[in-house]
Amino acid sequence: MRATSTMLMEIAYGVAALAATPTAQVHLSELGKAGAQCRPDENGPAIIIDVAGLKDRVGLLKLEVWPPHDDDFLQDANVLVAQGKIFRRLELPLRRDTPLRMCIRVPRPGTYAVSLLHDRDSSGKFSILVDGVGFAQNPKLGWSKPNASAVTLTVGRTATRSRIVLNYHRGFLSFAPLKGE
Repeated sequence: MRATSTMLMEIAYGVAALAATPTAQVHLSELGKAGAQCRPDENGPAIIIDVAGLKDRVGLLKLEVWPPHDDDFLQDANVLVAQGKIFRRLELPLRRDTPLRMCIRVPRPGTYAVSLLHDRDSSGKFSILVDGVGFAQNPKLGWSKPNASAVTLTVGRTATRSRIVLNYHRGFLSFAPLKGE
């Protein structure tokens, strides 16, 4: 495996971000967070997501960018980063005044699979009975993950804007947006 300059930059950003907590065990997926945050007045490829259908303002919103291939989509982030593949994560704690717009940087123009998790209990894992989830292109969800090609966005040299509607468990065999979305 050959390290690219982009991956080396991600590692450098990640090490600097994690240096503030010397006792923390470094997980490669943390490197996906280090390069994800958009900065004010920054130009370049990014994804701006308007969040719709939020059930409440508790927990975290997690916006994630994945490679646009089924073999990589929603796989272990540590493995993806170790293989030099694209992974970004932006976490936003929810409060009453939290804006429902998220901006996540991507390393270059291209096509990416995009997911959004409303981690209501801040557990770090998806719980079908508690949490909400949405994807780019807002596909109708069943009981298995959507195909990567159904949840992609193509990003150019500047920010690409999209809207993701969150889906929640709505009873036996029902997983859909809240009423009105």
